Amino acid sequence: MASAQPGVHALKLQPASISLTLRNGSNFIKWDEDLSTVTPVTLHVDPHGFYLYWTDQNKDTELLDLTLVKDVRTGRSTKTPKEAKLRELLDVGNLVGRLENRMVTVVTASDLVNVNQLNFIATQEDEAKVWCEELFSLSSNLLSHNLNRDHSLLKAIVRLFSSDRKRVENALENCRLPYGRGDSIKLEDFTLEVYRSFLDSLCPRPELSNIFKLQGGNDGTLSVDQMTDFINNKQRDPRLNEILYPPLRPAQTRTLMERYQHDQAQLKQGLISLQAFSSYLSSDENGVIPPDKLDQSEDMSFPLSHYFINSSHNTYLTAGQLAGSSSVEMYRQVLLAGCRCVELDVWKGRTAEEEPVITHGFTMTSEISFKEVIEAIAECAFKTSPFPVILSFENHVDSLKQQAKMAEYCRSIFGEALLIDPLDKYPLEAGVPLPSPQELMGKILIKNKKSHKPSNNTDTKKLTDQPANQSNEPVSPSNNTGGNTQQQTGPYSEIHHSYSCCHLFQGSAEREAVATEEMSTLVNYVQPTKFNSFEASKKAARCYHMSSFVETKALEHLTKSPVEFVEYNKYQLSRIYPKGTRVDSSNFMPQLFWNAGCQLVALNYQTIDLSMQLNLFMFEYNGRCGYRLKPEFMRRQDKHFDPFTENTVDGIVANTLSVKVISGQFLTERRVGVYVEVEMFGLPADTRRKALKTKTSQNNNAVNPVWDEEPIVFKKVILPTLASLRIAAFEEGGKFIGHRIIPVSAIRPGYRYIGLRNEKNQSLILSAVFVYIEVKDYVPDTFADVIEALSNPIRYVNLLEQRSKQLAALTLEDVEEDTQPEVSLVSSSAPLENGLSPISGPTGHTPIATSPKLILLLCFVLEAAKPAAKHEDLVLSVLIDVPVCSIENLQLSKVYQKEQRRQFKELKELVRRHQKKTSELLREINNKYKKMARQCSKSSCSDTEKDERLQQLRDEQQQQLLTLRQEQYYSQKYLQREHIKTVKEKKELKRQMDRRRTEKINQAKTKEKHLTLINSLFLCLQLEETQTKRHDQLVEQHNELLQEIQDQKPKVTEKSCSS
Repeated sequence: MASAQPGVHALKLQPASISLTLRNGSNFIKWDEDLSTVTPVTLHVDPHGFYLYWTDQNKDTELLDLTLVKDVRTGRSTKTPKEAKLRELLDVGNLVGRLENRMVTVVTASDLVNVNQLNFIATQEDEAKVWCEELFSLSSNLLSHNLNRDHSLLKAIVRLFSSDRKRVENALENCRLPYGRGDSIKLEDFTLEVYRSFLDSLCPRPELSNIFKLQGGNDGTLSVDQMTDFINNKQRDPRLNEILYPPLRPAQTRTLMERYQHDQAQLKQGLISLQAFSSYLSSDENGVIPPDKLDQSEDMSFPLSHYFINSSHNTYLTAGQLAGSSSVEMYRQVLLAGCRCVELDVWKGRTAEEEPVITHGFTMTSEISFKEVIEAIAECAFKTSPFPVILSFENHVDSLKQQAKMAEYCRSIFGEALLIDPLDKYPLEAGVPLPSPQELMGKILIKNKKSHKPSNNTDTKKLTDQPANQSNEPVSPSNNTGGNTQQQTGPYSEIHHSYSCCHLFQGSAEREAVATEEMSTLVNYVQPTKFNSFEASKKAARCYHMSSFVETKALEHLTKSPVEFVEYNKYQLSRIYPKGTRVDSSNFMPQLFWNAGCQLVALNYQTIDLSMQLNLFMFEYNGRCGYRLKPEFMRRQDKHFDPFTENTVDGIVANTLSVKVISGQFLTERRVGVYVEVEMFGLPADTRRKALKTKTSQNNNAVNPVWDEEPIVFKKVILPTLASLRIAAFEEGGKFIGHRIIPVSAIRPGYRYIGLRNEKNQSLILSAVFVYIEVKDYVPDTFADVIEALSNPIRYVNLLEQRSKQLAALTLEDVEEDTQPEVSLVSSSAPLENGLSPISGPTGHTPIATSPKLILLLCFVLEAAKPAAKHEDLVLSVLIDVPVCSIENLQLSKVYQKEQRRQFKELKELVRRHQKKTSELLREINNKYKKMARQCSKSSCSDTEKDERLQQLRDEQQQQLLTLRQEQYYSQKYLQREHIKTVKEKKELKRQMDRRRTEKINQAKTKEKHLTLINSLFLCLQLEETQTKRHDQLVEQHNELLQEIQDQKPKVTEKSCSS
């Protein structure tokens, strides 16, 4: 199935666990360098792990949402006070340990650029370390960032308007709580159940009542069986394997009901109330995303080229590409956000220390220290993900000394984390695949130009003496086919007057410096090379070579050679980066290149636009480790894939997705109308922008708006594993409220709350959209009647019997139940296309046989559905009554013949068009020839000139005819491929049906074996019981005989004595 996994994933994610140390609190000193103040405080974390709060000596409390915490630091990486007076204040008292080791710096950020720090100092080093580790664990807990509806209610504080005072007072009164002006509520009285009742009274939910009644809850309750049917039929994903993920049983449903039904009297009767039903819909069991998708659940043992890798472009920038500041902190924030590939544009330092710097060349951006960046990377590289980090160097340092410093910093600061020598199992040889992320855990890889020859005097002279405007490789971004990434000229200290601004807008600068031997030795599995062609790369088969493409060039390759691009990405890495004209640091849509299997799609992290939001949601799953496994057909060498396909992919089951937006909850504080948009991203055939837009809510209701509109149906989602559903809420003026992007392959069907997030991917806590989602495997209209019969065979048999009786009544024949026809095929209307169900149709619709394939399927369906005879072997009846349908019979089917006629008709029409075009060209050429002949005769041209012109016309005519023949040949080939593809699909469907038939037979055999075994066991138990009883009787008789002998023995002795 589309979303089924080969096994059940053992969930590793655990809810936030708060230790007693954090609950009870610890004494710290909070200091602020800007204000030069020092304040003793007590730090606490609430029991649910939602907030960090501190209380000063005046009992004033401040609060911090832990989901906004990006990092917690102690030791060398913390911020220490610069003023000597402030340091003295912090050292007052008998405090033990070094100052920086007792520091705790809490880093918060609304995005990756605007970063704030809260500074605390503990009394002991161990205490600071404990708080640092546990706070970071709480802030990075994935379940805390994906709260269900109940936990959101726990966390939220509802802001109420003065105009809603009467409603609030009524709601409090209904909950039996004080509602007067001067009244107060005890904290222990305001439980979660009371809070939920308060919200239900304040914001009634009529749509939930309607759903409850539709399930049979007209009397205010649902029985266990009704609740079981609701969960299995509405909430369960039909794509899941029924063996690994079996449907819920009534006993399990009752256990589930015990968690939410607090009325013990109703619970004893096996009933669940509307309030308990509502609690279930907002609980952990009913989340729209299964927890195993958030967990690190994908196989990480494939080669590196088989994964999408979270990547950043010009990581150091905080604003635009031409001006603004560069920041070391950006590297920390990007790595903490899950990025696994960062970019370093290194240039020659101009200071006396000759320290290399990082900046954007030939622009007005600021410089930052290369060494500080390396230290920041070493600090944060593996805090949120253990998998390898790739450092993409753009090396413009034309100084041997400074390149040697770069290499030394990498070796000394990264230490053993830096991968210098290739693994023994994966030598740098042709045909050897890349190692896997699992084998490279905790390693840092360097991407830099590699010099394959040792440096000599000539190379040294080239490196140190060549002018800045010259290049050893005359390749500029304007004509680069995607080779080395942004190639730039030498150091920006020497800008040649002929350098024009247009170079800047074509990617980056012109060239990189020659790599020294020290830097070359650090490069192994990520060696940048100039891209020549897909054929050359495939022939070389050097998996450790990679190429970078500017987005425009990558799009050109994707348009001209989509299949070859996908094949290239199976064994080599490719990096896509934004074009140089994006000076505002905007981003391209990464989905374009994920569709082609490109691994390193680098984006500007400082700009949180829709493209970046799509990237954040893409890598939020699989434990936010920065790696996502590509679909299987993008990894296997025997599979070929065209990203522009509009047909189903071999081995991938397409999905049909339906989304109905029912209501919204607490979308915004403003009194304004709101609406919801639904759209999908994926393959070009799957993408639908703004597919649905609801009406604006009435009465400016943004608290609990209800929409009663038709659902949006995505009939065929070709590739669910790469498709994403986006649900966004807007104010009536178009102002963005929040959204959520969910992968189609992971989405759960049924009634679900979808918690919204802002444009920075932060949860909005209470804002949510309540939807009903249907997802199932895509079935072509041709086979809809077959699938309906398979999914509901009893209903189908009853329909056949009913129609047979109606026909018999017309012919005045007596029809008995035992003589019903076993096979009768009915052509059904298009499923759900015209509002009719698949088995509905006009009265008196004549049963007809659609194809031999349907006969085969429905013969099996009817035999499986009808009751078996008293002494008939079920397995034998299935084996005897199911006919085997040959390929010749399948070719006689109407569907096959209709498709063949359609293709023949298209081919005939194409030939006719070509013939018409040929005749038109011939007439045109003849007219030109006659005209030229007349002109030649008028100008008295020589015979030689006439012959040359005639030969020229003949050549042109032959060339045009050759072009037409080629077009006709390619058209015929295309039609042949389409025909072969159709035949393959039909064969695949036949194999699937045969497999289902075999499974049914095996199930029948297994059932028979189980019955035989049970009977045998029962007989053995009966025999054992009978034998035990008989043994007891014999023992009892034996004892009676012994007793009788003992009783007769004195008499016999007496008689013998008397005699």
